[in-house]
Amino acid sequence: MADLERSVSLEELPSHLILEILTSGRLSAADLACFEQTCRTFRVSQEIFPHKFRSFVETAAFQLCSSHPVFVSLPSNAWKELFDRCGRIWKRVLRFLQSVEQSSDMVETAAGNMQITAGRYHTLLVSDISVYCCGSNLCGVLGQGPDITQCVAFSQISFPSSSPVIHVSASHNHAAFVMQSGEVFTCGDNSSFCCGHGEVGRSIFRPRLVEALKGVPCKQVATGLSFTMFLTRQGYVYTCGINTHGQLGHGDNLDRPIPKIVELLEGIGCIVQIAAGLSYSLAITGDGMVYSFGSGSNFCLGHGEQHNELQPRAIQSFKRKGIHVVRVSAGDEHVVALDSNGFVYTWGKGYCGALGHGDEIDKTTPELLSNLKDYLSVQVCARKRKTFVLVDNGSVFGFGWMGFGSLGFADRGTSDKVMKPRVLDSLKAHHISQISTGLYHTVVVTNRGLIFGFGDNERAQLGHDSLRGCLQPTEIVVQKANADLVEESI
Repeated sequence: MADLERSVSLEELPSHLILEILTSGRLSAADLACFEQTCRTFRVSQEIFPHKFRSFVETAAFQLCSSHPVFVSLPSNAWKELFDRCGRIWKRVLRFLQSVEQSSDMVETAAGNMQITAGRYHTLLVSDISVYCCGSNLCGVLGQGPDITQCVAFSQISFPSSSPVIHVSASHNHAAFVMQSGEVFTCGDNSSFCCGHGEVGRSIFRPRLVEALKGVPCKQVATGLSFTMFLTRQGYVYTCGINTHGQLGHGDNLDRPIPKIVELLEGIGCIVQIAAGLSYSLAITGDGMVYSFGSGSNFCLGHGEQHNELQPRAIQSFKRKGIHVVRVSAGDEHVVALDSNGFVYTWGKGYCGALGHGDEIDKTTPELLSNLKDYLSVQVCARKRKTFVLVDNGSVFGFGWMGFGSLGFADRGTSDKVMKPRVLDSLKAHHISQISTGLYHTVVVTNRGLIFGFGDNERAQLGHDSLRGCLQPTEIVVQKANADLVEESI
């Protein structure tokens, strides 16, 4: 009986069982690093892995990397390049992969899963199973009903569904939400049919289910100026809204009041990420190719010319150089992309230094941002004449137009230009997990679940009632509701 009650120490467990514990579930690279630092068992190398790996944790990190969708999609030569870029440490490779995956989705923080996104004059926040908003409710973009004009603090949005929101996108005057069920809800200005509810040319003041996508589970949305992109779980893209420049990708200029599948993307492979600019669209395939379509103004399509593209066209410079793109962000007049080695590329209009090359020269095709070559970047974010790059140690670089202080450099004027990437010293005390920027304001989430905002606050888009603006990052406190609000949309 005494033997049955004796506790078993970790050191006594079989090696394969310890490894199974480390690789099962959803452990992060930070979790593995913590285990390695606090327990001797995880630091030692066992005879079953004597040469290839230095410890149990490194073995577990390698196995977790090997099953990660981004890593699996890479050609074998790219694995070695990434491994070398990460100092030949699998934990760092895993941290890179997990950070990239979360950067355009929900990020895991000490306070729960979160996603934050900045619209034109508003901000949307997903925090675990609840969604919050602040700022201007122009055209019903906050989903708070027709009687609310502005939310001066983060207020909860109610949905006619018990399924939690897993992804959100905010544009100028409309918003889209993806539920865990795969359903999509939209609200805001629908005069351009961008909300996908058919010939309803009025504002949608409460989140409404996109009926046309019933039975088509989605995982991501991207809202442009007057159109919307939907990415399904199977890797297909649907679009709706204004199509003046071909931004819907259907080979014509016809507007679409309800989502229609982009047939020209079906045959090129599974799409893994989408991004919507003002009047152009971007889609990344599983093999790292970038396709662009819509307005060619400002060279945002990356083809070296300013012609409109009515259907998806591959950006050849990436293909020629064997560059595997994993994420892309569409700004108003420029684009920024991230590749599988953590390198950053920019193209489009160079005004105010938004491309980060130290000048204001337009780049007609993607160009490597050499000033960040020594950093392992994990998220890129572009909007109105400014760009942010998040690197794997949690630091943020910003460049472009200060615009009401929305770059976060308190020592620079509100209309200054930052021509090259510069680290935001005001955020150095925090590990940033996600960043999003709107027209004149920027918001970030830390790994502890704290939220900071800077820039214009004239419409309370930073969630502060008394401040007109913040020249440096200022914490935003969210008063969370005790229970979820579930009610029928109006």
